[in-house]
Amino acid sequence: MVHPVAEANERSPFGSLTADEFYARHSVSHGSEFITNSRGLKLFTQWWTPLPPTPVLGIVALVHGFTGETSWFVQLTAVHFTKAGFATCAIDHQGHGFSDGLVAHIPDINPVVDDCISFFDSFRSRYDSSLPSFLYSESLGGAIALLITLRRPDSPAGASKPWDGVILNGAMCGISAKFKPPWPLEHFLSIVAAVVPTWQVVPTRGSIPDVSFKVEWKRKLALASPNRKASRPRAATALELLRICRELQGRYEEVELPFLIVHGGDDVVCDPDCVKELYERAASKDKTLKIYEGMWHQLVGEPDENVELVFGDMVEWLRSHVSGGKAKQRAAVEGSD
Repeated sequence: MVHPVAEANERSPFGSLTADEFYARHSVSHGSEFITNSRGLKLFTQWWTPLPPTPVLGIVALVHGFTGETSWFVQLTAVHFTKAGFATCAIDHQGHGFSDGLVAHIPDINPVVDDCISFFDSFRSRYDSSLPSFLYSESLGGAIALLITLRRPDSPAGASKPWDGVILNGAMCGISAKFKPPWPLEHFLSIVAAVVPTWQVVPTRGSIPDVSFKVEWKRKLALASPNRKASRPRAATALELLRICRELQGRYEEVELPFLIVHGGDDVVCDPDCVKELYERAASKDKTLKIYEGMWHQLVGEPDENVELVFGDMVEWLRSHVSGGKAKQRAAVEGSD
């Protein structure tokens, strides 16, 4: 099953088609709406559903990364999963995509986690509760996805239903030293963030698209998004990204659900060694680590053969966990007879 990015061009994720023509071509339906969160921000949400005769095998909730959005590359991956039989949903984080908020500013990750849990649970409630549900995440979205799964179900913003697994694509469990701001700024970041939290002062060693997308036309497509505002990270946001990595690294043993890690071996944005450590320390009995040597941070930004390999592995993992989940359900029913 070919990933829809093969039909994109450097100007549009839909290539020469309109959005509606694109959805019809791939036999998926699409819907969207704005929701208002507890902080009064309007957040953009959308979803994709396979059209008959393709059955709905499960649910996938997508979590995009820093400076990302759900209507560009992530949307193509959503269609890819939907074609494979998964009802798929996504939300633009505050300050990203079509959602309200200061551009690319996340001074506290916890409200963003709350937003995701609220919308994802609402979407899952539209379907039979027996359907397995999974999280798919990219970059910072990987950290958010892990924090979602680590929320206690009985906490005020805890998930109402456990997740059946998570895919971590280029997960931000640690920012590469090749991309971090140079010394000594990182050491004074807390002072800068306290005084001018929204100041776009934090330099990085290269722009995110330049070091993330290997294929040039895909890099141009990333920059062509009308919602993308290329700029330096804000001080408080940069400080929070570093804090999130430290928190997660201290909680790896708490990760118990099934997971698949896919990561580029030459990723200079999110350190591959940190996801290797997650794999080693996680308590999960069902965990898979795939480091693709020579690939960069954005795996959808690789040449076609690499994209098909990586995203084929993801679909195979999802399908195997749908059938495995059903087998466990049957065994539980038979054991109760």
